[in-house]
Amino acid sequence: MGRSETRKEKLRKLMGRLSAVGAFSKTQAKAQCPELSPQFVSVVLDDLVREGILDRYGTKSDETFTWRNAQVRVDPSHWIERKVEGNQVLAQPEQERPREKLLATGAEQLSDADLLAILIRVGVKGESAIQAGQRLARSFEQKLSDLRRSCKQELRDISPAVTVTSYAAIMAGIELGRRVADHEIKQRCEQTPITSTSAAVEFCQTAFGGLARSAVQEEFHIVTLSTKHLPINTHLITRGTLDASLVHPREVFRPAIRDSAAAVILVHNHPSGDPTPSREDFQVTDRLTEAGKLIGITVLDHIVVASQACVSIRELS
Repeated sequence: MGRSETRKEKLRKLMGRLSAVGAFSKTQAKAQCPELSPQFVSVVLDDLVREGILDRYGTKSDETFTWRNAQVRVDPSHWIERKVEGNQVLAQPEQERPREKLLATGAEQLSDADLLAILIRVGVKGESAIQAGQRLARSFEQKLSDLRRSCKQELRDISPAVTVTSYAAIMAGIELGRRVADHEIKQRCEQTPITSTSAAVEFCQTAFGGLARSAVQEEFHIVTLSTKHLPINTHLITRGTLDASLVHPREVFRPAIRDSAAAVILVHNHPSGDPTPSREDFQVTDRLTEAGKLIGITVLDHIVVASQACVSIRELS
C-alpha cells in the first residue's frame, strides 16, 4: 500500500469512528483510534476546525468538538480524497467549493481559509487557491489583524499562490471590510448625542480606534456637533507634533463654521500609547476654548486617544 493510500486509510478509520459521536474531547478522539499517533489525530482535528467541519469550544486544556458540517460527517470520502490527493477547486464536490458555499449559505458561514481562497481565486502549479487559503489562515490563526500589515513577499513566502493579483485582492478586501465596518460604526455614533465626558470618550474610542492603535505620529482632529450635540463630521486639522503655534484657531474652527456646528470636541493621539496629557495639551485646550467663545462655538472637550486608554483633558482640568 502506497503512502497516499495508507494516509487515506488512517483518515477513514478516524473519521468513521468519530462520525458516530456527536461531541467529543481531543482525549476521547485519540482513544477512539489508539493505533493512530496522537499527533496525527490532533492535526486532523485542527484541519477539520479550520475548514468549518468541526466547531471547537472551551479552553486549550478542556476542548470539546462538535460536528458543524453534517454532510462530511456522513460521507467524508470527498474530504479525504482532496486532503490526500490535493485541493484543486474543480476536483471538489460543488457544495464544498468556497465560492459556491458563499452563494449558498452566505459569507459569514465561511472559514477564514475559504474567504482567503476566494480572494486568491486561482492557484499555481503545485498549490491550489484552497491550499493557499488554508496556509494563510493557519499562519494568521491567532493574529488575523496582522494580515493587513503584511507585504506581498511575506505572504508569498507562506504560499506561492499569492501573486501580485491575489495580494492586491486580499489587501483590497481587507480595506473595503474596514471601511464598511467604520461606516456602520459612524452611523451608530451619529445617532447618539454627546452630552457628557463619558459619552465623548466613548465616541472617540470608537471613531478614532484606528488612530489610537496604529498611528506613528500625532494627529489633531475635531468632531463637529449640532445644536443637539449630535456628531456631524470629523476633520483632520494637522499632522505632526502637537504645538500651540501649529494648531491655529483659524484652521480648527474653519471646518466647524462650514458644518454650522454649535460645538466641537478636540481630539489628538499619543503614538507612545500613554494617554497622559502634556502641559502643551492643556495650553492648546485653553487657547482654543477661549477662541471658541469669541465665535460662539463651544469646545465641549479635548480627548487624548492612545492604545492604553482614552482620557478627557476637561475632566483633568
